[in-house]
Amino acid sequence: VLPFPSQVVYNRVGKCGSRTVVLLLRILSERHQFNLVASDVHNKTRLTENEQVDLMKNISDIPKPFLYTRHVHFLNFSRFGMDQPVYINIIRDPINRFLSNYFFRRFGDWRGEQNHMIRTPGMKDEERYLDINACVLENYPECSNPRLFYIIPYFCGQHPKCREPGEWALERAKQNVNENFLLVGILEELEDVLLLLERLLPHFFMDVVNIYKSPDYRKIGNMTGTVKKQTPSLEALQALYQRMKYEYDFYYYIRDQFHLLKRKIGLKSQDHVLRSQELIFVSQPKLQEPFDEEDEDNDEHWLGQP
Repeated sequence: VLPFPSQVVYNRVGKCGSRTVVLLLRILSERHQFNLVASDVHNKTRLTENEQVDLMKNISDIPKPFLYTRHVHFLNFSRFGMDQPVYINIIRDPINRFLSNYFFRRFGDWRGEQNHMIRTPGMKDEERYLDINACVLENYPECSNPRLFYIIPYFCGQHPKCREPGEWALERAKQNVNENFLLVGILEELEDVLLLLERLLPHFFMDVVNIYKSPDYRKIGNMTGTVKKQTPSLEALQALYQRMKYEYDFYYYIRDQFHLLKRKIGLKSQDHVLRSQELIFVSQPKLQEPFDEEDEDNDEHWLGQP
């Protein structure tokens, strides 16, 4: 038995900076000699029971120490008699995450204007150029529940009720975080997330902050912005906030826990508490937009009709 957590799963949430972290992990895995397995499956977060068992067996068979990462809702290894790995994850303000995904699906990122045509070739112009305010205020499916209920299922798990916006999924997600996740950070304080990962999992993350701050890495990071992002009207923001009540309840809970852990470790926190009356803060995200390979479960039809 290795004298440190030797099985780590990062079930990364879409559009929450995971591509940034995976780029760092690729450097770290070579430096620290651990097995990094980054799945190339980006659009299948929900699995049948047989698929869950097969995936968990495959993960458990990776030579230790390993870090496995994939966009997938929480998997309960112990339910099937397998050793439960240590989980880590990062989330961000729910409206900012939604907006990042909305425009990324339509217009891509730094790779150029035609990137979006490769990613979503079947998207009609009426959908691609759909005004964000119209999408929200006219209740298009893409801007309504259950589509907006996105972050919590990553922590709630594979149970069908985990995809239903409500108290049950929220509380189960919190319980799983408390029992199975070593750390859930917030993207708005990414450098502090990396500092804590370096403290808590040094075999995997030692020197990660220095790498993140290095000029060579910054060159990569500077090319990861979603393009053509627009700020919704205050009316649309308020509507989104109301529809994402449970997502915000979870986000605030995670942020409070994250700040508590920072204080315990001795890191000074940026504890400026933002609540529902401060919706306007979503208009200008303060950090460089990280790039994620996937956006949402893009095997499903999105726009539909209002």
